[in-house]
Amino acid sequence: MAAERSIYIVDDDPAIRRSLERLLDAVGFRVVSYATPNAFLGVAGDLPAGCALLDLRMPEMDGFEVLARLLPVNRDLPVIVITAQGDVQTAVRVMKAGAVDFIEKPYSDDALIAAIESALKTGAAKGRTDDIAAAEVLIDTLSPRERQVLEALVAGQPNKVIAFRLGISVRTVEVHRSHMMDRLGVHQLGQAVRLSVLASLSTGQG
Repeated sequence: MAAERSIYIVDDDPAIRRSLERLLDAVGFRVVSYATPNAFLGVAGDLPAGCALLDLRMPEMDGFEVLARLLPVNRDLPVIVITAQGDVQTAVRVMKAGAVDFIEKPYSDDALIAAIESALKTGAAKGRTDDIAAAEVLIDTLSPRERQVLEALVAGQPNKVIAFRLGISVRTVEVHRSHMMDRLGVHQLGQAVRLSVLASLSTGQG
């Protein structure tokens, strides 16, 4: 069971690594940190079951390349990517690149731990398949207009642009956005984006 609670931190910032190590160690995880992507990838194929926390912005190699190199050597290791706040298009890309989830900076300890627990519980392959199916069901509950608003948000468009393109007021966009979030059972835009991206992957798994 200890191996299944292993967390692999990949971040070039020593202060962030230490902070994450203290937090995760305090709640009972076994934590191993890597200062460079190459150090992590060099052992990734032999790592015990667990979950990787991957910083997207690193000087040596960005998170997208790490994900691409990880897949051939350990496709069963779930990866949570840490991204800049509000960068919707980047969040879309990391999900399509194979991450099981993403966390936006600044994140709360509770949000991070919840994401890790979910990733450990379901794993990479099975978890992704289950998440895609669940996301499809939720997205299907949206009205056509709510879906249009969500798709525009996923594309990174602000409310004013969405209003102009749909021929409705900004206030109406805000109402549709609120209803959309309620139907999906989420409180943050990033969570809605994650569901939208997962649902879009339903015909493109492999």
